[in-house]
Amino acid sequence: MNSKTIIGLEIHVELATNTKMFCSCKNEFGAVPNTNVCPICLGHPGALPVMNKKAVELALRAGLAFNCDIANNQKMDRKKYFYPDLTKGYQITQYDKPYATNGYIELSSGKKVGLIEIHMEEDTGKSNHDEEGRTLMDYNRAGVPLIEIVTKPDIESPDEARDFVETLASTLRFLEVSDCIMAQGSMRVDVNINMQDTDTGNKTNIAEIKNMNSIKAIEQALDFEVKRHTELLEKGEMGTKETRRWDDEKLETIHMRDKEVGNDYRFSVDGDIPEIYLEDEYINNIRENLPELPAKKQSRYITEYEMTEYDASLLANDRELAELFEKTNDIVNDPKISANWILTELSRRLNETEQSPSTMNLSVDNFAKLIKLAKEDKINNNVAKKLLREIYESNENPEKLAEERNLLQISDSGFLEEVVDEVLSENPESIEDIKNGKDRAFGFLVGQAMKKTKGKGNPVEITNLLKEKIGE
Repeated sequence: MNSKTIIGLEIHVELATNTKMFCSCKNEFGAVPNTNVCPICLGHPGALPVMNKKAVELALRAGLAFNCDIANNQKMDRKKYFYPDLTKGYQITQYDKPYATNGYIELSSGKKVGLIEIHMEEDTGKSNHDEEGRTLMDYNRAGVPLIEIVTKPDIESPDEARDFVETLASTLRFLEVSDCIMAQGSMRVDVNINMQDTDTGNKTNIAEIKNMNSIKAIEQALDFEVKRHTELLEKGEMGTKETRRWDDEKLETIHMRDKEVGNDYRFSVDGDIPEIYLEDEYINNIRENLPELPAKKQSRYITEYEMTEYDASLLANDRELAELFEKTNDIVNDPKISANWILTELSRRLNETEQSPSTMNLSVDNFAKLIKLAKEDKINNNVAKKLLREIYESNENPEKLAEERNLLQISDSGFLEEVVDEVLSENPESIEDIKNGKDRAFGFLVGQAMKKTKGKGNPVEITNLLKEKIGE
């Protein structure tokens, strides 16, 4: 049997605003339950919502970055249903006129996955279940601004789904639209999957897996569903149209409910929120101020700086690291050395201190000065690494420290030649050993020269002088 996997995703992303979508309550994760609330987000009668301009701007950034058509006319609708997490008895969303349509996201393979739409809406409250079986409601999340991204059923494998979500998340983080931390609920993914027997044309019914909270879970759930739907096709069965959930312990999807009929949400225009008209000038201004996106930046690093794909990806997909790299390289003027120091020694410091380039004490200027000291052989790499550990916290000038502590390497060729001559005259047997093919003797001579310079001799200069005098 020949088959085709058909996958579509619906992804909710919380926007990184300071306040909620329609009120001035804080938009923050982890606050004491029900402290970031007010009459508007609690749905009190007579409370009037006011649109968050920053949320609209962030939503537009995402739509433009994902190659969407942006509508000038914006309206908000009421999606009516009754559930404890919905304070008003309806959710404010965009129903038939989403702000962005017909976009796409390009995967690492070059394949383009189409987007049906992206629309703006508000988040709901959160249900917390305690050990006594009670459900407690926290409305801090109610009213937090969201965008919902709906793909076309263009994804054909769990690998492609993972690639899509990773590309989406890294781009949104780069745009500072959202932190996309799935463990905190700022990005939530619903997966729709079915399969087609390409020999007969038969299709299984669509299964929806709700609220996936990690990329690993998405991939595992889809792997499970591919096997389940394949077995259905092999038996000549179509299955039922249903909603399922992923069980992390059993590593399988579990049936929740059938979806025989669609929900009647009784959509209507929200009369409390006036229609918004976005001028072309406003939209174009946001478009022109978008940063270079990760995929393009990665490609540029590979071609312009001859970086490996791996190093280019690490830098290009982290906005702060990319900015640090480019500022550092402007001073050092050596992209490979700059990238290596950032991705090894500096990243180690950042990880140990749980900091980012924007929160560390070390300035770009002093970091670049340290790299130049090592690059120009004014200090050796071991000394440079030790100095980095110190200036990472103090942000002292490494040039000044190296000079004060007498750490600068001696590169004076005349002085080093005298040292090398002295070493060679003291160790004639080592010269014979080298000529007889005993390579270790050469390392011994380098060590003797370094010892005479108290470790400050330039090892490259010493090595070259020894080779010249002994003969290659």
